[in-house]
Amino acid sequence: MKITKIETIYPQAGARVEGESVPCIWVRIHTDEGITGLGETYPLGEAERGVIRGRLAPALIGQNPLAIERLWKDMFNLVGWHGWAGAELRAISAIDIALWDIYGKAAGQPIYQLLGGKSRDRVRTYNTCYDHRYDFNNVENNEAGKLAKELLNSGIGAMKVWPFDRVGHKNRGQFITKGDMEIGLRPVQQIRDTVGDDIEIALEFHGLWNVPSAIKIAHALEPYNVMWLEEMMPQDNMKSYAILADHVSQPLCISERLMTRYQFRELIELGIPQFIMPDICWCGGITEARKIAVLADTYYLPIAPHNCGGPALHVASIHLTAHLTNLFILESVRRHYLVQYDNLVTGSIQVEDGHLTPPEVPGLGIELKPQVLNAPGIEIETIGG
Repeated sequence: MKITKIETIYPQAGARVEGESVPCIWVRIHTDEGITGLGETYPLGEAERGVIRGRLAPALIGQNPLAIERLWKDMFNLVGWHGWAGAELRAISAIDIALWDIYGKAAGQPIYQLLGGKSRDRVRTYNTCYDHRYDFNNVENNEAGKLAKELLNSGIGAMKVWPFDRVGHKNRGQFITKGDMEIGLRPVQQIRDTVGDDIEIALEFHGLWNVPSAIKIAHALEPYNVMWLEEMMPQDNMKSYAILADHVSQPLCISERLMTRYQFRELIELGIPQFIMPDICWCGGITEARKIAVLADTYYLPIAPHNCGGPALHVASIHLTAHLTNLFILESVRRHYLVQYDNLVTGSIQVEDGHLTPPEVPGLGIELKPQVLNAPGIEIETIGG
């Protein structure tokens, strides 16, 4: 089998399908045996499309798509001369997911089986509360508490919120006042007042804070029994994270913005996090995410992958986490799987009783719908063929 052509399916600014915005860029790899593979990365895609067009696709045409390990290393070496930890790795991630999709279809097996089989039949998920219906600053209407109760009623036992972002942006992460702290704590207090400890709360900070502010916020959150503190500071100074880890009692979760096992190595060896959070569409695809998970498992650390992109990331993450032995929990976004994904792909997956189940069909188990390829603002570029 040989790769004959590679397509990038790129949404121009404002592109919509069935009234919904398109959250990612897709890659389709075609072979001489008629098998195609689907991959993706996000959120923008213009730089990644350029990497695929100019560097990766010319090197892949004519290659055996089943030589996934060798192709990954070849791609990594190809872009490494000019720096790899950005659009280059997101492009490699998209290609890698598509190669695994081809492998599954060629073998007649779902991807989780090719990885070594299931470690569990269902994958526990939490909800990242990226839902346009909720305003966590609306204290009077108790929106955070209402959402927590709604999620519990649907079987989801954990949620992620970011109530400190508004003051973080306002103060550029350099200080936090008593009033600012009260604003950030209110939604967390509302959740606990409404449902008690029945739901777990993850706090996301988007890397906005400096060391003293992060420590101060963490101490203020101690009474609320949170699941983890996620990316309180920028992800590029591990020694500063080591200082934070020495001063806080809650588990730290880091970080979807790290790429490859090489960046996760220092984080893990310094003993900083309790949860490791790679993103398959950013860290190097399924191939590299599995190696990051094995590295974490070597240190008895659980994996909680980031999953806030498009449908290929969603399904690839389910396949990988169904396989991994050291899974803690997988992220998902209710608005995505209830609204966006069904407009974009066949065979999307819904949450049942707080769990996700991998498709029992060859490959990823999804395909782009024809209306995506024909939608206004969707630009398809073909290399090879």
